[in-house]
Amino acid sequence: MSRALVLHLGLIAVLFAAAFLLPAYHHGNLARIMVLAVYAMGYNILFGYAGLLSLGHAMFFAAGMYGMGLTVRYWDWPMILALPFGTLAAAALALLVAVLALRTAGVAFMIVTLMFSQAGFLVILYFNPITRGDEGFVIPQAARRLAGLDLSDPMNRYLAALVLFSVVLLACHRLVLSRLGRVLVAIRENEERARLLGYDVWAHKLGAVVLSGSVAGAAGAAYGALFGSVGASFAEVPFSILPLLYVLAGGAGTVIGPFVGTAFMFYLRDLAGTVTDAHMLVAGAALIALTLFARRGLMGLVRARWAGWLP
Repeated sequence: MSRALVLHLGLIAVLFAAAFLLPAYHHGNLARIMVLAVYAMGYNILFGYAGLLSLGHAMFFAAGMYGMGLTVRYWDWPMILALPFGTLAAAALALLVAVLALRTAGVAFMIVTLMFSQAGFLVILYFNPITRGDEGFVIPQAARRLAGLDLSDPMNRYLAALVLFSVVLLACHRLVLSRLGRVLVAIRENEERARLLGYDVWAHKLGAVVLSGSVAGAAGAAYGALFGSVGASFAEVPFSILPLLYVLAGGAGTVIGPFVGTAFMFYLRDLAGTVTDAHMLVAGAALIALTLFARRGLMGLVRARWAGWLP
């Protein structure tokens, strides 16, 4: 068993133990952090490994959330069907966006994803009678059940978030070590050389966008189910910036970095909010400091100086 796998399994074990040790406030926070970390891990597949900078990932998160929420609200689907449907909705949207956006590159790709995301947000507002727009809607407690478990219960919610986080974390670990993961890194480092070596660069980028969007959609569906609300605010541009902040803070291209970055930025904003209303200014200052003194993020710095074996 590799040291990296031991580290990831150890993190999962610590998070499991924390479910029984943390006070209620941090218990709830950590459940939220784990789901947002899954969102960041999805973003990391695209940005950290494939080298594609997206500013529109909120549309995939929202697609998963609304795919789950609308089927529960209007068709009374059980969570065991609604959650995978939300993920599939995000995957379908990611495929559509990828086919069109990958006709561009660099800054143009970034702008196109931003445009698609803003269009998705406006669609949610336009169909206000169905989506409830900015107001959003609540998932009834009776509908928040999975395999007989009440997801509104704090312990069940935490353990469900942990299961999702664990599956995605270990899947990302496996992805990095797989042929696909290594090809994505090769494309990130030198796209032309990867093409000359015979790899289908476009197809691998397409796969990265769809996989990244699917993971973000799964996070969105889980967030709506676990915390009981669906709203247009999750499709706004600022929500697309969050996973970028998390990944940059934790370390792009590291498996564990998105979780570290999410926890760091979440609690930084939480603590700053007790002092000032300008908590995003504090987060921005912290990101600037990381850019100056730890350009590769927290776990990137750890990997560069002390743990070169970190994937």
